[in-house]
Amino acid sequence: MVDRLPPLTALRAFEAAARHMSFARAAAELNVTPAALSFQIKSLEEHLGQPLFRRLNRAVDLTEAGRALLPATSKGFAALRSGWRAARRVGETMTLTVTAGPAFTAKWLAPRLFKFAQAHPEIELRFSASLRMMDFERDEIDVAIRFGPGADRGYFSKTIIDEWLTPMMTPELARTIRAPSDLARAVLLHHDETAFVNPPPGWDHWFAAAGLDPAPRGGPVLSQPDHAIDAALSGGGVVLGRISLAFGALADGALVAPFALALTNDSHYRFVCPNGAESRPQVKAFLDWMLAETADMRRFDADRHIVKSGEP
Repeated sequence: MVDRLPPLTALRAFEAAARHMSFARAAAELNVTPAALSFQIKSLEEHLGQPLFRRLNRAVDLTEAGRALLPATSKGFAALRSGWRAARRVGETMTLTVTAGPAFTAKWLAPRLFKFAQAHPEIELRFSASLRMMDFERDEIDVAIRFGPGADRGYFSKTIIDEWLTPMMTPELARTIRAPSDLARAVLLHHDETAFVNPPPGWDHWFAAAGLDPAPRGGPVLSQPDHAIDAALSGGGVVLGRISLAFGALADGALVAPFALALTNDSHYRFVCPNGAESRPQVKAFLDWMLAETADMRRFDADRHIVKSGEP
């Protein structure tokens, strides 16, 4: 048997018709007439020597041969589309699409974007704020800012922020909270951490690390860590704030972190992209900019006593 492949246009017509189970809808997707699509499929069946579809009264169904051909054909066209998108992005030096979590985008990236835009007016920056794990090829993403303890095997990955948490409050509230023990009578703000942060550092961990009795029960619970920081900024209580999200408020004095003790659980922010993409001009420019911006955050690490959550 000769394994000579049929024309790609005929395979494409088959894949679309089998996916839609309709010659009319497949023809509309491919922008051809139903007669032209039917001709392509008939030529494919002649090439194979057997039918791929059973033509019913008002529908079509796959034959055994059609069912055998469809999976590999679908995967093949998906791989071609993915490869085409990847090749097209390599040639695009004027755009950069970045995905990051909503909280990090709102509190860290968005306030700084004007700096990158001023330094690189030739690059059009696009953001997708989502906690969903994006696929670089399927979602046409150039860079992902990911948070957690992951290693990102198979990708270029560089740590940009080592996360830690410590009590943060307004300067006015700090005047009434002079020692860690004073937190027992303060309003403590809570936020739900994402499931992949394990163990999730919380007030009980910080109180234990400080040698205090368990943290008092109660206090507002917010679904997002950036919302908890906003509540602290309004004077609504004390937040166990993440340095990545609260850096701006600490830098301008809107919040203070009066105690040296901070918690970590080895979670960190990483700059992730496909291997080799880090050398593309716009990706390299964004990485260099992020490294320069995050370097300034390390001044808040000075004299900080950082312990791992759950450890003494």
